[in-house]
Amino acid sequence: MVEFTRLTSIDAVQSWYSVQGASFLYVSSPNCSVCESLFPQIEPIMLEHPEIRSARVDVSDVPEIAGALSIFTAPVLLLFLDGKEMHREARIVPIERFRRRVEQIGEFVKSEIII
Repeated sequence: MVEFTRLTSIDAVQSWYSVQGASFLYVSSPNCSVCESLFPQIEPIMLEHPEIRSARVDVSDVPEIAGALSIFTAPVLLLFLDGKEMHREARIVPIERFRRRVEQIGEFVKSEIII
């Protein structure tokens, strides 16, 4: 089972999503009840898609992330493909819509690997 990588610096964050392929970033903040309740819903979706690398970052550990990725609230869910942001959700996330988007990107990545 693939687990979420915890990122603790802006360099690690930028390196995470700047690679070829698909990457997911879950940005949270401390004492955020929405962040705490949303992650258990998002984690199984991402674990079903090992073709998408998944990581977590806490804004208190990496405050520079707010400016670097234009983050104004938490949680923020970011999907990247080949270093480009493809999907963003913030605060209240419609789970089924997010699941469909992850599946679309996952299928695209799998088809690229086969070719």
